[in-house]
Amino acid sequence: MCTAIQGRHSRSFFLVFFLFLSGANNTFYLVEWRKGQPWHSAAAARREEKKRKEKKPNQRCLSSYPPAGSEMTSGSLATRPSPPPPHPRCCCSTTAKRRPFSIRATQSGVSVQSLPPDKETPVTGAAYSFTGATTSLTSKILTSSKKITLVRHGLSSWNAESRVQGSSNLSVLTETGAKQAEKCRDALANIKFDVCFSSPISRAKSTAEIIWQGKEEPLVFLDSLKEAHLFFLEGMTNADAKKQYPELYNKWREDPSNFHVNGIYPIRELWGTARQAWEQMLLTPGENLLVVTHKSILRALICTALGLPPERFRAIDVNNGGMCVFTVNKQGEAMLQALNLTAHMYSDHTYYQY
Repeated sequence: MCTAIQGRHSRSFFLVFFLFLSGANNTFYLVEWRKGQPWHSAAAARREEKKRKEKKPNQRCLSSYPPAGSEMTSGSLATRPSPPPPHPRCCCSTTAKRRPFSIRATQSGVSVQSLPPDKETPVTGAAYSFTGATTSLTSKILTSSKKITLVRHGLSSWNAESRVQGSSNLSVLTETGAKQAEKCRDALANIKFDVCFSSPISRAKSTAEIIWQGKEEPLVFLDSLKEAHLFFLEGMTNADAKKQYPELYNKWREDPSNFHVNGIYPIRELWGTARQAWEQMLLTPGENLLVVTHKSILRALICTALGLPPERFRAIDVNNGGMCVFTVNKQGEAMLQALNLTAHMYSDHTYYQY
């Protein structure tokens, strides 16, 4: 119900108080009304004031936008109109230095602590600041952050013939594959690598040798970068393998993590091999590493870096000559920067250090 309690003149305005009775909980509300306003405006003003006071600290401050009419560097987009100035009570600071921090659960709630300078990394900023957000790929602290570029070998003879390759050394780099390797070399010409790691299997080895041609830095062959062993399927065309071993072949294609021969699970073992390869490469001196290998082990390297299980084996694909880029901080935590870059396969595109 609504009842007028009192009305009075005070200079140029007229003030009336209304008493509201809520039937739900018998609570009384006292609301004022001024002459010339809708009866509900005072209550609405209070609600707006309450919302303003309860403004969340993480709301974005607009003061970080460039001022109106400011010039931008060549090649950038046209200057956008300047937004309204930030609210005077805005909690954002555009000049304060942002520092990484760690969030931990405690018995009393949540603890937020700034990380010391030696824990900071310019690699990807605060993405590594949340304890447990990523998984370390090494058992030791690294001397520096690292950048790793992963490259799949060029087209091989068995790729062209649609044969199951596995760890066989009989599949060799084709002429097309050699040209793809040259395109990779040209695309990476502006980046200085400290070391190149490669699988010793022929098609990857030949690709690495073409990319690394003329460089003085070491070319290292690792058995941990070999392709998965696929037993008697290796060398068979996919059509023949599917016809002669339908159940086994379908398991390999549709449920690779559970594909097994004589109790051996190649893809599950590949995950352990990938972790070994990561540790071997990351503990090697150098900050910029190049890796040339095969698709299955590439999938395992990517998934182990991202914390994905063997069941996600076919969730990632890398073309012949495709490139993937990771950055790794001193704690051995990896962040994927690029997946299956292939622009250089279709143009004279080159990549630069960043």
